[in-house]
Amino acid sequence: MKEARKILDPRKKDFTPTELDFGPVKFYIARHFGFCYGVENAIEISYKALEENPGKRVFLLSQMIHNQEVNNDLTAKGIQFIMDTDGTQFIPWEELTTEDIVIIPAFGTTLEIEKKLKTIGIQVQQYNTTCPFVEKVWKRSEKLGQQDHTIIIHGKHKHEETRATFSHSSNNAPSVIVKDMEEAKNLGKVISGELSKNDFYSLFKGKYSEGFDPSLHFDKVGVVNQTTMLATETQAIADHIKQVMIDLYGGDDYKQHFADTRDTLCYATNDNQDATYGLLEESADLAIVVGGYNSSNTSHIVELCEQKFPTYFINSAGEIESRALINHFNYAKKEKTQTENWLPETPKIILTSGASCPDTLVDEVMLRILEFFPEATNVEELFEQMEID
Repeated sequence: MKEARKILDPRKKDFTPTELDFGPVKFYIARHFGFCYGVENAIEISYKALEENPGKRVFLLSQMIHNQEVNNDLTAKGIQFIMDTDGTQFIPWEELTTEDIVIIPAFGTTLEIEKKLKTIGIQVQQYNTTCPFVEKVWKRSEKLGQQDHTIIIHGKHKHEETRATFSHSSNNAPSVIVKDMEEAKNLGKVISGELSKNDFYSLFKGKYSEGFDPSLHFDKVGVVNQTTMLATETQAIADHIKQVMIDLYGGDDYKQHFADTRDTLCYATNDNQDATYGLLEESADLAIVVGGYNSSNTSHIVELCEQKFPTYFINSAGEIESRALINHFNYAKKEKTQTENWLPETPKIILTSGASCPDTLVDEVMLRILEFFPEATNVEELFEQMEID
Protein backbone atom coordinates (compact mmCIF):
# COMPACT_ATOMS: atom_id res chain seq x y z
CA MET A 1 0.00 0.00 0.00
CA LYS A 2 2.85 2.39 0.85
CA GLU A 3 4.61 1.59 -2.40
CA ALA A 4 1.40 2.16 -4.37
CA ARG A 5 0.96 5.60 -2.79
CA LYS A 6 4.58 6.48 -3.63
CA ILE A 7 4.01 5.56 -7.28
CA LEU A 8 0.72 7.48 -7.49
CA ASP A 9 2.03 10.52 -5.62
CA PRO A 10 5.83 10.72 -6.12
CA ARG A 11 5.99 14.42 -5.22
CA LYS A 12 4.10 13.92 -1.93
CA LYS A 13 1.34 16.40 -2.64
CA ASP A 14 -1.52 14.25 -1.31
CA PHE A 15 -1.57 13.77 2.45
CA THR A 16 -4.98 12.17 2.69
CA PRO A 17 -4.91 8.74 4.35
CA THR A 18 -5.61 5.44 2.62
CA GLU A 19 -9.04 4.08 3.53
CA LEU A 20 -9.30 0.31 4.08
CA ASP A 21 -12.94 -0.72 4.47
CA PHE A 22 -13.25 -4.27 5.80
CA GLY A 23 -17.01 -3.96 6.35
CA PRO A 24 -17.57 -3.98 10.13
CA VAL A 25 -14.29 -2.14 10.71
CA LYS A 26 -12.66 0.62 8.73
CA PHE A 27 -9.03 1.81 8.93
CA TYR A 28 -7.56 5.13 7.86
CA ILE A 29 -3.85 4.54 7.26
CA ALA A 30 -1.56 7.58 7.27
CA ARG A 31 -0.09 8.61 3.89
CA HIS A 32 3.37 8.49 5.49
CA PHE A 33 4.32 6.34 8.45
CA GLY A 34 7.09 4.12 9.71
CA PHE A 35 10.76 3.91 8.88
CA CYS A 36 12.56 6.85 7.32
CA TYR A 37 15.78 6.50 5.30
CA GLY A 38 18.02 7.23 8.28
CA VAL A 39 16.48 4.51 10.43
CA GLU A 40 16.42 1.92 7.63
CA ASN A 41 20.06 2.64 6.86
CA ALA A 42 21.05 2.36 10.52
CA ILE A 43 19.37 -1.01 10.99
CA GLU A 44 20.86 -2.42 7.77
CA ILE A 45 24.35 -1.36 8.88
CA SER A 46 23.81 -2.94 12.31
CA TYR A 47 22.95 -6.33 10.82
CA LYS A 48 25.86 -5.94 8.41
CA ALA A 49 28.21 -5.35 11.35
CA LEU A 50 27.07 -8.62 12.93
CA GLU A 51 27.53 -10.56 9.67
CA GLU A 52 30.98 -9.12 8.96
CA ASN A 53 32.38 -9.71 12.44
CA PRO A 54 31.66 -13.28 13.54
CA GLY A 55 33.24 -14.05 16.91
CA LYS A 56 33.74 -10.38 17.78
CA ARG A 57 31.85 -8.38 20.36
CA VAL A 58 29.49 -5.91 18.68
CA PHE A 59 28.21 -2.95 20.68
CA LEU A 60 25.68 -0.24 20.06
CA LEU A 61 26.66 3.04 21.64
CA SER A 62 23.03 3.48 22.75
CA GLN A 63 19.65 2.43 21.46
CA MET A 64 19.80 2.30 17.67
CA ILE A 65 16.37 3.81 17.45
CA HIS A 66 13.66 4.42 20.01
CA ASN A 67 11.74 1.23 19.35
CA GLN A 68 11.63 -1.59 21.86
CA GLU A 69 10.85 -4.32 19.33
CA VAL A 70 13.76 -3.42 17.03
CA ASN A 71 16.21 -3.08 19.91
CA ASN A 72 15.07 -6.40 21.40
CA ASP A 73 15.73 -8.09 18.06
CA LEU A 74 19.21 -6.56 17.84
CA THR A 75 20.12 -7.66 21.37
CA ALA A 76 18.71 -11.14 20.70
CA LYS A 77 21.19 -11.40 17.82
CA GLY A 78 24.10 -10.54 20.12
CA ILE A 79 24.46 -6.76 20.06
CA GLN A 80 25.12 -5.15 23.46
CA PHE A 81 24.26 -1.58 24.50
CA ILE A 82 27.01 0.54 26.06
CA MET A 83 24.59 3.07 27.59
CA ASP A 84 20.90 3.88 27.75
CA THR A 85 19.10 6.68 25.97
CA ASP A 86 19.89 9.20 28.74
CA GLY A 87 23.60 8.40 28.78
CA THR A 88 23.67 6.10 31.82
CA GLN A 89 26.61 3.74 31.34
CA PHE A 90 25.99 -0.03 31.21
CA ILE A 91 29.48 -1.04 30.09
CA PRO A 92 32.51 0.95 31.34
CA TRP A 93 34.80 2.37 28.65
CA GLU A 94 37.69 0.47 30.24
CA GLU A 95 36.11 -2.85 29.25
CA LEU A 96 36.23 -2.02 25.54
CA THR A 97 39.20 -3.10 23.43
CA THR A 98 40.56 -2.40 19.96
CA GLU A 99 39.01 -5.70 18.81
CA ASP A 100 35.49 -4.57 19.62
CA ILE A 101 33.02 -3.18 17.10
CA VAL A 102 31.02 -0.11 18.15
CA ILE A 103 28.06 1.12 16.09
CA ILE A 104 27.19 4.82 16.25
CA PRO A 105 23.36 5.13 16.29
CA ALA A 106 21.25 7.15 13.87
CA PHE A 107 21.11 10.01 16.39
CA GLY A 108 24.89 10.40 16.19
CA THR A 109 27.08 10.97 19.21
CA THR A 110 29.08 13.65 20.96
CA LEU A 111 32.62 14.69 20.05
CA GLU A 112 33.67 13.71 23.57
CA ILE A 113 32.49 10.11 23.12
CA GLU A 114 34.06 9.92 19.65
CA LYS A 115 37.38 10.95 21.22
CA LYS A 116 37.08 8.26 23.91
CA LEU A 117 36.43 5.56 21.33
CA LYS A 118 39.33 6.70 19.16
CA THR A 119 41.63 6.70 22.21
CA ILE A 120 40.68 3.07 22.83
CA GLY A 121 41.53 2.32 19.20
CA ILE A 122 38.03 1.68 17.89
CA GLN A 123 37.31 2.65 14.29
CA VAL A 124 34.47 5.12 14.85
CA GLN A 125 33.58 5.63 11.17
CA GLN A 126 33.50 1.93 10.28
CA TYR A 127 29.88 1.53 11.41
CA ASN A 128 28.69 5.07 11.85
CA THR A 129 24.95 5.18 11.12
CA THR A 130 24.38 8.87 11.93
CA CYS A 131 21.38 10.09 9.92
CA PRO A 132 22.32 12.44 7.05
CA PHE A 133 19.72 14.95 8.24
CA VAL A 134 21.31 15.05 11.70
CA GLU A 135 24.68 15.64 10.05
CA LYS A 136 23.08 18.39 7.94
CA VAL A 137 22.10 20.19 11.16
CA TRP A 138 25.68 19.86 12.45
CA LYS A 139 27.15 21.26 9.22
CA ARG A 140 24.69 24.17 9.24
CA SER A 141 25.58 24.90 12.86
CA GLU A 142 29.28 24.86 12.01
CA LYS A 143 28.75 27.29 9.14
CA LEU A 144 26.70 29.62 11.33
CA GLY A 145 29.41 29.48 13.99
CA GLN A 146 31.99 30.50 11.43
CA GLN A 147 29.79 33.53 10.71
CA ASP A 148 29.73 34.45 14.42
CA HIS A 149 26.18 33.29 15.06
CA THR A 150 25.00 31.81 18.34
CA ILE A 151 23.13 28.53 17.84
CA ILE A 152 19.71 28.06 19.42
CA ILE A 153 18.80 24.34 19.40
CA HIS A 154 15.14 23.35 19.64
CA GLY A 155 15.25 19.99 21.40
CA LYS A 156 15.06 17.96 24.58
CA HIS A 157 18.40 18.49 26.31
CA LYS A 158 18.62 14.88 27.59
CA HIS A 159 17.82 13.31 24.21
CA GLU A 160 20.91 11.74 22.67
CA GLU A 161 20.47 13.51 19.34
CA THR A 162 20.27 16.89 21.07
CA ARG A 163 23.30 16.03 23.22
CA ALA A 164 25.20 15.16 20.04
CA THR A 165 24.07 18.30 18.20
CA PHE A 166 24.91 20.47 21.20
CA SER A 167 28.40 18.92 21.38
CA HIS A 168 29.11 19.63 17.71
CA SER A 169 27.48 23.05 17.80
CA SER A 170 29.23 24.30 20.94
CA ASN A 171 32.56 23.23 19.44
CA ASN A 172 32.09 26.00 16.88
CA ALA A 173 29.77 28.55 18.47
CA PRO A 174 28.02 29.61 21.68
CA SER A 175 24.97 27.34 21.94
CA VAL A 176 21.79 27.09 24.00
CA ILE A 177 18.93 24.56 24.03
CA VAL A 178 15.24 25.47 24.22
CA LYS A 179 12.62 22.76 24.74
CA ASP A 180 9.44 24.56 23.70
CA MET A 181 7.80 27.89 22.95
CA GLU A 182 7.65 28.83 26.62
CA GLU A 183 11.43 28.57 26.90
CA ALA A 184 11.81 30.37 23.55
CA LYS A 185 9.75 33.27 24.89
CA ASN A 186 11.97 33.46 27.99
CA LEU A 187 15.02 33.42 25.76
CA GLY A 188 13.50 36.24 23.72
CA LYS A 189 13.11 38.26 26.91
CA VAL A 190 16.78 37.67 27.70
CA ILE A 191 17.77 38.83 24.20
CA SER A 192 15.60 41.96 24.47
CA GLY A 193 16.87 42.76 27.97
CA GLU A 194 13.57 42.13 29.81
CA LEU A 195 15.28 39.33 31.74
CA SER A 196 18.76 39.63 33.25
CA LYS A 197 21.95 37.64 32.71
CA ASN A 198 21.35 35.88 36.04
CA ASP A 199 17.81 35.02 34.93
CA PHE A 200 19.30 33.36 31.85
CA TYR A 201 21.76 31.28 33.87
CA SER A 202 18.95 30.18 36.17
CA LEU A 203 16.33 29.42 33.51
CA PHE A 204 18.73 27.61 31.17
CA LYS A 205 20.96 25.84 33.68
CA GLY A 206 22.64 22.85 32.03
CA LYS A 207 21.45 23.97 28.59
CA TYR A 208 24.10 26.44 27.46
CA SER A 209 27.70 26.07 26.36
CA GLU A 210 30.69 26.82 28.55
CA GLY A 211 31.53 30.53 28.73
CA PHE A 212 28.16 31.61 27.37
CA ASP A 213 27.57 35.31 28.00
CA PRO A 214 24.03 36.50 27.16
CA SER A 215 25.21 40.10 27.09
CA LEU A 216 27.58 39.24 24.20
CA HIS A 217 26.28 36.16 22.43
CA PHE A 218 22.84 37.16 21.18
CA ASP A 219 23.89 39.72 18.57
CA LYS A 220 23.55 37.13 15.78
CA VAL A 221 21.52 33.91 16.12
CA GLY A 222 20.25 30.94 14.14
CA VAL A 223 17.75 28.24 15.15
CA VAL A 224 18.29 24.54 14.38
CA ASN A 225 16.49 21.52 15.80
CA GLN A 226 16.51 17.98 17.06
CA THR A 227 15.15 16.44 13.86
CA THR A 228 12.38 14.50 15.64
CA MET A 229 10.75 17.61 17.11
CA LEU A 230 7.56 19.02 15.62
CA ALA A 231 8.64 21.01 12.56
CA THR A 232 5.78 23.45 13.07
CA GLU A 233 6.96 24.14 16.61
CA THR A 234 10.56 24.65 15.47
CA GLN A 235 9.36 27.10 12.85
CA ALA A 236 7.18 28.91 15.39
CA ILE A 237 10.16 29.23 17.74
CA ALA A 238 12.35 30.54 14.90
CA ASP A 239 9.63 33.01 13.91
CA HIS A 240 9.40 34.24 17.51
CA ILE A 241 13.16 34.80 17.78
CA LYS A 242 13.09 36.48 14.36
CA GLN A 243 10.41 38.90 15.59
CA VAL A 244 12.52 39.68 18.66
CA MET A 245 15.37 40.62 16.31
CA ILE A 246 13.06 42.74 14.15
CA ASP A 247 11.87 44.60 17.25
CA LEU A 248 15.47 45.18 18.32
CA TYR A 249 17.09 46.05 14.99
CA GLY A 250 14.25 46.99 12.65
CA GLY A 251 12.77 45.31 9.59
CA ASP A 252 15.60 46.38 7.30
CA ASP A 253 18.55 45.21 9.42
CA TYR A 254 17.32 42.10 11.25
CA LYS A 255 18.74 39.76 8.59
CA GLN A 256 22.23 40.69 9.79
CA HIS A 257 21.24 39.29 13.19
CA PHE A 258 18.99 36.32 12.34
CA ALA A 259 19.77 33.40 10.02
CA ASP A 260 17.02 31.52 8.16
CA THR A 261 17.61 27.83 8.89
CA ARG A 262 14.36 26.17 7.79
CA ASP A 263 16.37 24.09 5.31
CA THR A 264 17.64 21.95 8.22
CA LEU A 265 14.19 20.51 9.05
CA CYS A 266 14.02 16.74 8.42
CA TYR A 267 11.78 15.83 5.47
CA ALA A 268 10.81 12.45 6.97
CA THR A 269 9.64 13.96 10.24
CA ASN A 270 7.79 16.64 8.26
CA ASP A 271 6.11 14.02 6.05
CA ASN A 272 4.92 11.96 9.02
CA GLN A 273 3.61 15.06 10.75
CA ASP A 274 1.88 16.38 7.61
CA ALA A 275 0.31 12.94 7.14
CA THR A 276 -0.97 13.14 10.72
CA TYR A 277 -2.65 16.46 9.95
CA GLY A 278 -4.28 14.61 7.04
CA LEU A 279 -5.62 12.04 9.50
CA LEU A 280 -7.12 14.80 11.63
CA GLU A 281 -9.41 15.68 8.73
CA GLU A 282 -11.17 12.31 9.03
CA SER A 283 -14.17 11.36 11.17
CA ALA A 284 -13.01 8.39 13.24
CA ASP A 285 -13.80 6.78 16.59
CA LEU A 286 -10.22 6.39 17.81
CA ALA A 287 -6.55 6.52 16.84
CA ILE A 288 -3.82 3.95 17.34
CA VAL A 289 -0.20 5.11 17.15
CA VAL A 290 2.46 2.40 17.08
CA GLY A 291 6.01 3.07 18.24
CA GLY A 292 8.54 3.10 21.05
CA TYR A 293 7.40 4.82 24.21
CA ASN A 294 10.63 6.84 24.37
CA SER A 295 10.41 7.89 20.71
CA SER A 296 10.30 11.66 20.36
CA ASN A 297 8.81 11.80 16.86
CA THR A 298 6.16 9.20 17.75
CA SER A 299 5.17 11.12 20.87
CA HIS A 300 4.51 14.21 18.75
CA ILE A 301 2.20 12.20 16.48
CA VAL A 302 0.37 11.02 19.61
CA GLU A 303 0.00 14.61 20.82
CA LEU A 304 -1.48 15.64 17.47
CA CYS A 305 -3.95 12.73 17.36
CA GLU A 306 -5.05 13.38 20.94
CA GLN A 307 -6.32 16.78 19.83
CA LYS A 308 -9.25 15.05 18.11
CA PHE A 309 -9.46 11.33 18.91
CA PRO A 310 -9.22 8.96 21.88
CA THR A 311 -5.65 7.86 21.17
CA TYR A 312 -3.91 4.63 22.13
CA PHE A 313 -0.09 4.69 22.03
CA ILE A 314 1.16 1.09 21.82
CA ASN A 315 4.52 -0.49 20.98
CA SER A 316 3.12 -3.63 19.32
CA ALA A 317 0.03 -5.75 18.72
CA GLY A 318 0.85 -7.58 21.95
CA GLU A 319 -0.58 -4.64 23.88
CA ILE A 320 -4.06 -5.45 22.53
CA GLU A 321 -5.27 -8.09 24.99
CA SER A 322 -8.83 -8.36 23.73
CA ARG A 323 -11.71 -6.45 22.24
CA ALA A 324 -12.47 -5.36 25.80
CA LEU A 325 -8.95 -4.43 27.01
CA ILE A 326 -5.93 -2.58 25.62
CA ASN A 327 -2.65 -1.72 27.33
CA HIS A 328 -1.19 1.58 26.21
CA PHE A 329 1.15 4.39 27.20
CA ASN A 330 -0.08 7.65 28.67
CA TYR A 331 2.53 10.01 27.25
CA ALA A 332 1.48 13.01 29.34
CA LYS A 333 1.91 11.05 32.59
CA LYS A 334 4.77 8.89 31.24
CA GLU A 335 3.14 5.68 32.49
CA LYS A 336 1.53 2.48 31.19
CA THR A 337 -2.22 2.22 31.62
CA GLN A 338 -5.20 0.08 30.56
CA THR A 339 -8.48 0.97 28.97
CA GLU A 340 -11.55 -1.28 28.97
CA ASN A 341 -14.22 -1.43 26.28
CA TRP A 342 -12.00 0.61 23.99
CA LEU A 343 -13.26 -0.81 20.69
CA PRO A 344 -16.75 0.21 19.39
CA GLU A 345 -19.05 -2.22 17.57
CA THR A 346 -18.30 -0.92 14.06
CA PRO A 347 -15.19 1.20 14.54
CA LYS A 348 -13.47 3.68 12.28
CA ILE A 349 -9.80 3.58 13.28
CA ILE A 350 -6.92 5.95 12.56
CA LEU A 351 -3.70 3.89 12.29
CA THR A 352 -0.17 5.28 12.02
CA SER A 353 3.32 4.95 13.47
CA GLY A 354 6.53 6.85 14.15
CA ALA A 355 9.68 6.94 12.03
CA SER A 356 11.37 4.32 14.24
CA CYS A 357 8.63 1.70 13.86
CA PRO A 358 8.88 -1.20 11.39
CA ASP A 359 5.92 -1.47 9.01
CA THR A 360 5.42 -5.09 10.07
CA LEU A 361 4.34 -3.90 13.53
CA VAL A 362 1.62 -1.76 11.94
CA ASP A 363 0.51 -4.76 9.86
CA GLU A 364 0.32 -6.89 13.00
CA VAL A 365 -1.81 -4.32 14.83
CA MET A 366 -4.30 -4.18 11.97
CA LEU A 367 -4.44 -7.98 11.73
CA ARG A 368 -4.88 -8.28 15.49
CA ILE A 369 -7.89 -5.98 15.43
CA LEU A 370 -9.37 -7.84 12.44
CA GLU A 371 -9.36 -11.01 14.57
CA PHE A 372 -12.24 -9.47 16.55
CA PHE A 373 -14.32 -9.20 13.38
CA PRO A 374 -14.59 -12.69 11.82
CA GLU A 375 -17.16 -11.40 9.32
CA ALA A 376 -14.70 -8.80 7.96
CA THR A 377 -13.50 -8.93 4.37
CA ASN A 378 -10.29 -10.94 3.96
CA VAL A 379 -7.16 -8.77 3.64
CA GLU A 380 -6.03 -10.33 0.35
CA GLU A 381 -9.54 -10.06 -1.06
CA LEU A 382 -9.79 -6.38 -0.11
CA PHE A 383 -6.48 -5.55 -1.79
CA GLU A 384 -7.52 -7.44 -4.90
CA GLN A 385 -10.68 -5.33 -5.04
CA MET A 386 -8.63 -2.15 -4.60
CA GLU A 387 -6.35 -3.16 -7.48
CA ILE A 388 -9.35 -3.81 -9.73
CA ASP A 389 -10.83 -0.43 -8.84
